[in-house]
Amino acid sequence: MKAAELVEAGTFELRSRDRPRPGAADVLVDVSDVGICGSDVHWYEHGRMGDRIVEEPLVLGHESAGRVVEIGRDVESVAVGDVVAIEPGVPCRRCEYCRAGRYNLCRDVKFMATPGTDGAFREYVAWPADFVHTLPSSVSAREGALCEPLSVGIQAVRRADVDVGDTVLVMGAGPIGTLAMDVAKAAGATNLVVVDIVPSKLDRAADRGADLTIDARESSVTEAVRDEFGAGVDVAIEATGAPPAIEAVLDAPRPDGTVVLVGLAPDETVPVDTFELVRRQVDVRGSYRFANTYPAAISLLAAGSVDAAGTIDFEMPLDRIGDAFERAKEPDAIKGLISMDRDG
Repeated sequence: MKAAELVEAGTFELRSRDRPRPGAADVLVDVSDVGICGSDVHWYEHGRMGDRIVEEPLVLGHESAGRVVEIGRDVESVAVGDVVAIEPGVPCRRCEYCRAGRYNLCRDVKFMATPGTDGAFREYVAWPADFVHTLPSSVSAREGALCEPLSVGIQAVRRADVDVGDTVLVMGAGPIGTLAMDVAKAAGATNLVVVDIVPSKLDRAADRGADLTIDARESSVTEAVRDEFGAGVDVAIEATGAPPAIEAVLDAPRPDGTVVLVGLAPDETVPVDTFELVRRQVDVRGSYRFANTYPAAISLLAAGSVDAAGTIDFEMPLDRIGDAFERAKEPDAIKGLISMDRDG
């Protein structure tokens, strides 16, 4: 089979590998669609993330879907021929967090596209059957691949306890912010505010239902929010990781409001005015990856409540993965997709 390996920062090589064989509890998926995540782009540009360094060739890609072509002898939940979305993190299933259902916090998780665990930019993936999810006929594999970023949005909205009638601000109109906005709307939010610095992304957010868009280069987020909503929003979700955005989002909620931090700051620390947070009694919560979200993601897609496919800007075959990543680096891009081309 073909696999795209990141051999060093900025360099993919398309190589031939043996087709994997599923274990007793695994399935073999013929991969059809893989999204390009911002973390994939970071690995591609820098060859590292924090203290994790690509020292051996690594297959990126953790937003994936395809068709099951083989199952292990103990598998009963999935059948050959099923079109499935692949959940990319496999936890230990034994620690206290796994046993409590919060397996996104497992310290021994095997997550696709991180050193030691190859991702899905390859023709076939063998993966535990417990972490593949059958898609109904109304949900395409393209949409199924985007269950992963949609799940990040679901996790953030759940962490925020978004309720009917809430005013929700989303910092960042990339894939996570865009899908988090959709999920918040599905959860009953009635005033949706989106902040970004790329006008085309703000235009798309407005087209998708944002009630107010703010260009952070042109306006103070805090002033714009308070001009529109008085004391502030009920919930603010930060989905960029940019330090100025993190600082701004902490000022957006009303007293007793909630901030959920999803994006990871590159320098890991950001100055925080703790006096203001305490005085306004703002809840600040982290949201890390996701747990038990794929069934909800698939239901939202099947119901047409979320337009995941509408975030896709471009599609390219596996043999053009380098071009695809260069396109994904452009500031106006929201989501790129690798569509496997058996003839490419």
